Amino acid sequence: MTTPQNPPQGDDPNAREPQWSPPPQQPGPAPPYEQPYGQAPYGGQPPKSGSGTQVLSIIAFVMAAVALLFIPILFGLIGIVLGIVGHTRGESLGKWAAVTSGVTMILGMLIGLLVVRSMAG
Repeated sequence: MTTPQNPPQGDDPNAREPQWSPPPQQPGPAPPYEQPYGQAPYGGQPPKSGSGTQVLSIIAFVMAAVALLFIPILFGLIGIVLGIVGHTRGESLGKWAAVTSGVTMILGMLIGLLVVRSMAG
């Protein structure tokens, strides 16, 4: 039978010999990544669907308001197109802007017709 050896004087009996461990690995450079068409590059924000800036939809609503009083066929069609493009780009108000532009285009034409009839008769 063997008996455990007594540690030398002055050493901690619970201390162990330090074992070698490799240094922690630093992450290497990121592999090259090609961005799909229409997505933000590294560090950029991806487009948010349904939130964020809704520039096209806002411009479409402005065109709808203008179409009510001035050249309804022109401004109404511009508003419809901008609303549809905004909707396909993920703007939540795009569909409503297109519908509003169509309605105000029709109302603008009716108002114009009434004004012309009242001036003629």
